[in-house]
Amino acid sequence: MNTQDESAIRAKIREFILSSIQLPDLADDDNLFESGIVNSLFAVELMTFLEKAFGIEVTQDDLEITNFQSIASAAAFVLRKAPQTSAI
Repeated sequence: MNTQDESAIRAKIREFILSSIQLPDLADDDNLFESGIVNSLFAVELMTFLEKAFGIEVTQDDLEITNFQSIASAAAFVLRKAPQTSAI
């Protein structure tokens, strides 16, 4: 995957998050959990979104907060899990 793919993935994740939470200054590396932006219910919604939007499967082994704590970490997770063809 190249940086263009990662940028597009980050943009989709940002759009999803901002559709539920009003944070105009949300940076890619902001920790969603530490800031109180995201609760456990929203984390499940985010995982479901990632599965549907990018055609990946989130398994029991993937349920680590580091995979979903920011837009950047979620995008990196998608890139690791996505089929080698294209995640978008």
